[in-house]
Amino acid sequence: MDRVSGDIRRQRLEQQIRFIVEVDKVKNIFRQTYLSDGQRKENDAEHSWHLALAAVLLKEHMEEEADLTKVMVMVLIHDLVEIDAGDTYAYDAAGALTKRDREVKAADRIFGLLPEDQGAYFRALWDEFEAYETPDAKFAHLLDNFQPLLLNDASDGKSWTEHGVHKSQVCRRNERIPETSEIVWEKMLEIMEKHIERGHLKAD
Repeated sequence: MDRVSGDIRRQRLEQQIRFIVEVDKVKNIFRQTYLSDGQRKENDAEHSWHLALAAVLLKEHMEEEADLTKVMVMVLIHDLVEIDAGDTYAYDAAGALTKRDREVKAADRIFGLLPEDQGAYFRALWDEFEAYETPDAKFAHLLDNFQPLLLNDASDGKSWTEHGVHKSQVCRRNERIPETSEIVWEKMLEIMEKHIERGHLKAD
């Protein structure tokens, strides 16, 4: 290794380490969704790990072919912006008004910590996720939306009950799921109906 290439590699390593240490903060960003046992709320790191694992299992149910490795990286990084921007609850209308601006600013800073090529790669994946247009982004969004619903089901609708969530809100948030996976959408509807009957989710 010559001196110049060695200096470049050391600089890249320092940038990568800085990013790795910085994103540890995502473990302190707590969401409104409870763990399956209902004892506490999950954090963003737990959420992202869960999505990556679910991606491996649920790929077979997607209507379009998706790149599994790409989707796994996408879901692992999609909430890193919340280190700066904070978690905006899915049904927080007021928070949604400023969410985009807060998250773009966070993406600029956080992905900017990396070497240019890796930062550009992560930022492109984050932008693709946000755009919600490609089969990979659609799969990632399905995972991001299906997992909280499964945890609400397992925790007896605890988060829905606390926030007074309506079925119409859940359906609006998930309106594109049927085009991504019809069988997953059917399961989501089944879960919603069960919790309407139990009084955890408002029927309108």
